[in-house]
Amino acid sequence: MVNPDPSTPLLNRLSSWTPRQALLWKTGAALATGGIITGAFGAHGLRKRPGITPDQIHAWETAASYSVYNGLAMMLVSLHPRFSTHRFAGPLIAAGGAIFSGSIFALVLAKDRFKGLGPVTPMGGMVMIAGYDLFSIDSRRTDIYGSF
Repeated sequence: MVNPDPSTPLLNRLSSWTPRQALLWKTGAALATGGIITGAFGAHGLRKRPGITPDQIHAWETAASYSVYNGLAMMLVSLHPRFSTHRFAGPLIAAGGAIFSGSIFALVLAKDRFKGLGPVTPMGGMVMIAGYDLFSIDSRRTDIYGSF
């Protein structure tokens, strides 16, 4: 989907997505769905587990929220013909978000078993930020509004 006709309604353009756009959309939807599911577990099931502290519940909620935010961002990016072709940004956001949130989930559920993951959480955050930075850099090189 390169240089779509601006008069064509956005939803009609979805049938002409590139494989990369479809992958970004599906990955984003999976991240958002996972965030909603883990958020629901945190709100209902996690609180009932013995030994779970308010700080752990807060960390869990943060990880679930970031998963949803990253998923929605990837879905939005998939709609933009220029950004959706970026080679590394989407994978970095997905991988960084999964590492960030996944390491928090593991630490909350079994801290003793996964204590080595503590330093991994900020690394996942840095990878995620790098993906967003690539989109930011790319937006300076193109007219982001003229191609929507």
